[in-house]
Amino acid sequence: MNITDCFYLGKITKPFGYKGEVDIFLDVDEPKNYAKLDAVFVELKGQLIPYFIQTIRLKNNHAVVQFQDVNTDNVQSLIGAKLYLPLAALPKLDGHKFYFHEVIGFSMKDANHGELGTLENIMDNGPQPIFQIKHPNGKEILIPIIDEFIVDVNRETRSMTTHAPEGLIDFYLT
Repeated sequence: MNITDCFYLGKITKPFGYKGEVDIFLDVDEPKNYAKLDAVFVELKGQLIPYFIQTIRLKNNHAVVQFQDVNTDNVQSLIGAKLYLPLAALPKLDGHKFYFHEVIGFSMKDANHGELGTLENIMDNGPQPIFQIKHPNGKEILIPIIDEFIVDVNRETRSMTTHAPEGLIDFYLT
């Protein structure tokens, strides 16, 4: 399994208890969707290794997990490791909801300005995720990802329409 075929699920943060269990931070919107996992891929030394789950208990965005063949003697080697699942395991979304990875490359339009260009990236390292759009004239347009700004997401035509705040797009194009 390649990491490009997977999505980031979370991270093993620390040992839990004395039986080899681990605490996992789940970096997902709906942790309850992952309450019945039977396996995950653990990234160790740049490789994705499948680990089978014996038990899992959820609490908010954390899970306490007992992996098969992991005990107090070898649990430390997993601390800090990132967890992944295949993209096929993602629940299907519809309407204006989308996964960041699925909209990269979409044609972006604005209700007032028309064609904006291609969605090159989503910057998600600050308090607010932002669409990073490359305009045909070479300029970059940044639009905050806020539900009220998204008018339409069309997966068939790989396009998205926004309604950016007044003056925002003009700021980037002038």
